[in-house]
Amino acid sequence: MNGASREALASARERLDALTDSTSVDAAKLAEELAAVTALLHREVSLRRVLTDPSQGGEAKAELAGRLLRGQVGGEAVDLVSGMVRSRWSQSRDLVDSVEELANTADLTAAQRAGALDDVEDELFRFGRIVGSDVALRSALTDRKATASAKSQLLRSLLGGKAQPVTERVITRLVTQPRGRSLEAGLESLSRLAAERRDRMVAVVTSAVPLSDRQKQRLGAALAKIYGRQMHLNLDVDPEVLGGISVRVGDEVINGTIAERLEEVTRRMAG
Repeated sequence: MNGASREALASARERLDALTDSTSVDAAKLAEELAAVTALLHREVSLRRVLTDPSQGGEAKAELAGRLLRGQVGGEAVDLVSGMVRSRWSQSRDLVDSVEELANTADLTAAQRAGALDDVEDELFRFGRIVGSDVALRSALTDRKATASAKSQLLRSLLGGKAQPVTERVITRLVTQPRGRSLEAGLESLSRLAAERRDRMVAVVTSAVPLSDRQKQRLGAALAKIYGRQMHLNLDVDPEVLGGISVRVGDEVINGTIAERLEEVTRRMAG
């Protein structure tokens, strides 16, 4: 997302933050309503094109959105979407992506209010690891022939009562409404949003053996110093790294494993 769309999304995020700062706003309900708007805009291609048409006035588009949504969703959702369509968008899909992001952010805000955001972050990470190691499960969750109802039921059997309600909701939306994204990309996006709720970054740490509490604290402090932001550690144990640790922050990888050093020696010998 770039140009006008990036600016429009930034403004929408600010409006959502201002709205959810009020404890009188039901963040979980707002998330559900914004998710319904996302589904509508994804389904109705002509509608989202009209709502992002740069040749149409912002107020006229906001009025149209209000007429369509009023009575279907609450006033907060109507105001948010109306404000979004007043902005300029580089392409119509960006509007849909942005409404979906606001829906997920509202749900994560609900988790934060309940003191459950750390649990949600960890559950998203663990679910991603489970899916990555279970080919049959991933196939079932991404099968285009399977109905949304069947996928929801499968997720309910996996997560119901075992994970935070917010975790189950955002994963269910991702699986039943992938909108062309891979499951892995969607889970990574959710993890990023969860981290941003605390203005912190996520580091995926892979080690041969579990890290001690002292090691985790020292590593978190070191990474926070490097990146200038609080760091949330997602910990993964993989005996194949042999020793040391591998740290991934976004697209950057800091690799200090014995396996990596052995590979480097092998490359040099081959050269």
